[in-house]
Amino acid sequence: MTEPGPPRTTTVGEPIQLAPWDPDPDERYRWQIVSAPEGSEATVEDAPVVDLVPDVAGLYECRLSAPDGDHTKRIRVFEGDSRNARFELPVEDSPVTPDDDGEPVIHGPFNEHIVGPDRPRLEADQYVFETDLPPGEHMHFFGDPDGDVRAIRDKLTVPGPGKPRVRLDAELADGEIVFTANARAPPSDEYADDDVDVEFYLDDRDDVERAALSVTGHEARLPRSAVDGTVRVHAVPVADRHGVADCVRIDVDDETVTRPNDPPEWVESATIYEIFVREFAGGRLDTTFERIEERLPYLDWLGVDCLWLTPVLESPTRHGYHITDYFDTASDLGTREEFEALVDACHDHGIRVVFDLVINHTGADHPHFQLSAAGVDGYREWYEWEAGEPRHYFNWSTIPNLNFESLAVRRFLLDVVDEWAPIVDGFRTDVAWGVPHSFWKELRERIKRADPEFLLLDEKIPHEPEYHEGEFDLHYDTTLYQQLLDVGRGDAPADSLLDVPERIADAGFPDHALQMRYVENHDEDRYLEQCDEAALRAAAAATLTFPGVPMLYYGQERGMTGYRDPMAWVDGDDELTAFHRRLLRLRDEAPALRGGDVQDVEYDVLEGDAEQVVAFARESTDSGADRDTLVVALNFGSTPVVVDLPSVEARDLLTGQEIRVSSGENEAATRKTGVRVDDAVVCRRSE
Repeated sequence: MTEPGPPRTTTVGEPIQLAPWDPDPDERYRWQIVSAPEGSEATVEDAPVVDLVPDVAGLYECRLSAPDGDHTKRIRVFEGDSRNARFELPVEDSPVTPDDDGEPVIHGPFNEHIVGPDRPRLEADQYVFETDLPPGEHMHFFGDPDGDVRAIRDKLTVPGPGKPRVRLDAELADGEIVFTANARAPPSDEYADDDVDVEFYLDDRDDVERAALSVTGHEARLPRSAVDGTVRVHAVPVADRHGVADCVRIDVDDETVTRPNDPPEWVESATIYEIFVREFAGGRLDTTFERIEERLPYLDWLGVDCLWLTPVLESPTRHGYHITDYFDTASDLGTREEFEALVDACHDHGIRVVFDLVINHTGADHPHFQLSAAGVDGYREWYEWEAGEPRHYFNWSTIPNLNFESLAVRRFLLDVVDEWAPIVDGFRTDVAWGVPHSFWKELRERIKRADPEFLLLDEKIPHEPEYHEGEFDLHYDTTLYQQLLDVGRGDAPADSLLDVPERIADAGFPDHALQMRYVENHDEDRYLEQCDEAALRAAAAATLTFPGVPMLYYGQERGMTGYRDPMAWVDGDDELTAFHRRLLRLRDEAPALRGGDVQDVEYDVLEGDAEQVVAFARESTDSGADRDTLVVALNFGSTPVVVDLPSVEARDLLTGQEIRVSSGENEAATRKTGVRVDDAVVCRRSE
């Protein structure tokens, strides 16, 4: 059955894509706006996939006419929240200067990373570019249009309010279903949680009369008699801005309540290990699926329980992101049967497997692109073309963007998903920011219907919460990543890490959204190449002691500096490896490091550089006698420090060694303990 997906939200002027789900490219589909706010002149094309650009705030109702009948989709549009954003770059820092008879390009998510159309103007001694953007942090690049288009990476903070958050729960009571929304204000905004309004919406894919849902404040009620089978209800938090919607699904026959936006439980305690596939065998060997399998005991010994493989499908490149065949494994790595044997072997070791799904683009050598470029009927529209040139991001001219307005493309990619999802345990989605929300929402529901435990991880750069609304379980935490770099380089104090959870909450990520914490990956320079080993140890400890899901990039623990070099099996740093292994083992053993928030603790630095040190507490979410609180201290400097920690047992859980280095009246009076911190110390809080 055709579906148009759940109700959506956006702001005035921001387009929203409407598309049929599970489409048949040979059938006809048509969208219409059947109702709109007074004064709206918005229209949609007569096409199966359209962009609605709302021009007035309010509620829009659209109708999809499909072979199996008509389907309704509502879009709630809020007032625009953008304001002037001014990007500046001193000429002396520019990769291109007027003396070169050139000018830099600027690109970022605000222009879809399309290089060329937007050029900053020269004002005195700096380049300036202005546009309207919503409040928040906006990553961007200044670059040379004829060279490195990503030469200078920076972020601009547009001031303004954060986004409220909401969690929706439901209870089946006598004769009715009660929905309760727990709304939360952004931490940095000066209003209370009670000041956040909540709007409730029935999912129009369910046959339930809208008038049956009654709303009072943060609570809604629905008679059981109004529901025949299942019903989905969505809640949107609204204050100065609107936030990410949450959803519950109720099956009145089975008496069950589920939360579709929640991640699988296993992910919350997982540790991910990414390998750059073709370099994992190391030495002079070519990597194959069989050779990866032979090295699984290392991952088991290290304490890893989730393996992320860079692309394993046919591709002419070593990194594998130029896919040329989506239905077969790369011939140099092995057969499909050998890949499935690798997955089975991982499962035997208690390791789940995450498959790198590349669907924003194909390689330029893919037969469909070659046919598209040649103008063959039925293939030209498979890709985005502009002025006769294939559209691509950055300077990635060899990986042209697929056109998601084509039903044939959407059908093809859904078939790709169906091909590989039953074999693996999750997808890491490459360039998730380049694929429309409408497709991700369909992909999620399609996969989760078959396997609710399947993991969906986004490569969303920068960090934006909209990708959690019915799309992804786990998100690239670029906020912590960049802050760890700033601290490691000496550009920010270590205690600035404690601001990261609040910044993520201000951005609008709900509490049930999981963040993937990392210090390096296959797209970034190694942390050890940018900072020193002391900083790497502390940064790695931060990813493994902060809430969220830690990710290690192969060779990080071996002290590698080449970001795509052969794995350093023989000449790696054994001490650094042992340090990472202790961290992984402790996280596995200590529930306090896997759940709950980062809590502030009072501490003093008695000896050493206070700028290099941060301390915080983690408390387990268990109740009663099993409740546990750990205190973590991290030192990003190369010189040991002594930190006065509050009420902790004088034993480091990482090493098992006694760590008290000061005592006396002061300690007895304040119930604090002087602790030497070389890199990382984790102590249990005393009674």
